[in-house]
Amino acid sequence: MSNLYFECGNGISGDMSVGALLDLGASKEKLETALKSMGLDDEFTYKISDVKVNSIKATDFDVIMHEHHHHHRNLNDVISIINKADATENAKNLAKKIFNIVAVAESAVHGLPIDEVHFHEVGAIDSIVDIVSFSVLLDDLNPQKVYFKTLTEGQGTIECQHGTMSVPVPAVCEIASKYKLPLKITDNEGEMITPTGAAIAAALYTGEKLPESFIIERVGNGSGKRPYKNPVLRVISIGE
Repeated sequence: MSNLYFECGNGISGDMSVGALLDLGASKEKLETALKSMGLDDEFTYKISDVKVNSIKATDFDVIMHEHHHHHRNLNDVISIINKADATENAKNLAKKIFNIVAVAESAVHGLPIDEVHFHEVGAIDSIVDIVSFSVLLDDLNPQKVYFKTLTEGQGTIECQHGTMSVPVPAVCEIASKYKLPLKITDNEGEMITPTGAAIAAALYTGEKLPESFIIERVGNGSGKRPYKNPVLRVISIGE
């Protein structure tokens, strides 16, 4: 595959991104190898399934937590886990880059040194799995270029471990500001861009525009789990 286009008109999150790359045909075998090698089998399992979103087939990637584990990890803990993964150096470096983007954002939002930031949503095992999975799958597809459409967000508030937060949440605002990510606000109530989704975009966003014409090689749809109108991330493989 030569280039990938992330059509983010319906939001972006970690699980949506993983689902879309799986739907494009990225290697499930490489994904399984990487996840098994991290030594976290007692903390989670995962499920890949076909679903319908507004009658369109999409791939759902679901991380299932084992309830008796509630670890809070800092950036060094996360990096140690990533380094254990049986994956290419490119994949591991991308995963560490994505986590570092979130760590810097959380540090700024909470006014803490980066080594004192203890992740909640992102440090939770499901987000570790999402980011490592995404990095392994993108490395497998090995695109020459990655393009992004304007990231589309909802409005209102959400409840999280820090309490009630306005949408976009502070970490997403911080990442979007630092990396100059283009944003559009819709009438959807609730969060459409997660910090993980924003960090994935920031790690890959170059600002380069799509070519005026291109050939669609394949389309991948990744299903989201938030209850808004069309929770699906479409990633298109394109050739010039």
